Amino acid sequence: MTQRTIPAFLLALGLATLAGCASPSVITLNDGREIQTVDQPEYDDDSGFYEFEQLDGKRAKVNKDQVRTVKEL
Repeated sequence: MTQRTIPAFLLALGLATLAGCASPSVITLNDGREIQTVDQPEYDDDSGFYEFEQLDGKRAKVNKDQVRTVKEL
């Protein structure tokens, strides 16, 4: 019984740790559309764009002027 319990506990602990690292967010645009992201968007001062990864895994950019709010879920 303990041969299965310890690895299962370690696996659950590892998954919980990885889940705690992600901070999904919602970007609300001025026109009311919402974009869900995997992680907190990064703002690039030089270009003036928010860069983020969408739920489907694609990288995207949105101009700062189009963004109303960025909220963490």
